[in-house]
Amino acid sequence: MLQASSLRVKYNVSDQYWALDDLSFYLAPGERVAVLGANGAGKSTLLLTAVGLLWPRAGGFFLEGQALTKKNMPQIRQKLGLLWQNPDDQLFLPTVYEDIAFGLRNYGLKEEEIVRRIDDVLKQLSICHLRDRLSHKLSGGEKRLAALAGILVMQPSILLLDEPSSFLDPRSRRRLIEILANLSQAMLIASHDLDLAQKLCPRALLLKQGRLIADGPTRELLGDEGLLEEGGL
Repeated sequence: MLQASSLRVKYNVSDQYWALDDLSFYLAPGERVAVLGANGAGKSTLLLTAVGLLWPRAGGFFLEGQALTKKNMPQIRQKLGLLWQNPDDQLFLPTVYEDIAFGLRNYGLKEEEIVRRIDDVLKQLSICHLRDRLSHKLSGGEKRLAALAGILVMQPSILLLDEPSSFLDPRSRRRLIEILANLSQAMLIASHDLDLAQKLCPRALLLKQGRLIADGPTRELLGDEGLLEEGGL
């Protein structure tokens, strides 16, 4: 479904090191894969490159066999949903409803369809009570779910989640894990939360300084003390 092939990314031409260095993997339909690694390993860079906010200097991404290019990126983005690490970077309109509706209106959907989709996703996430709340007055957990609603309402086939459990208290974190476990979309979940990775993702990628040093069953990777030490975890 989503494939990275010999991906190489630098933020600046003058940088000595690659942010992603010859990275390849495949994400199957409906598969949930954790992306693990220490700070600076390249986890967020990988997600940003997948949606074209960063562009590889070599290699690239393929979605359903189609190479991602600057020309087809608007169409590709309709199939990818990126949840930012900080929900305050994602919520920018006054109310939760307006935030969730933004993408749908941007695609020119009729208002009746927008209302139907928003009502459906609010029920799915059990946040109907947040519909008309001011986004900046929400708790961390409420903001995370509102941001997730803004993605799910677009009906993507792949979710790219950057540290989804950050800013959450234990109850909100458990609720988020339950919600993600019941979604049908394929997921790449970049996280330091090893417990969340083990509960949600049968498979994990371990990055170190932009390189893929392990790809395998999550339980096996997390049970390998030497490998975790090498990866800074």
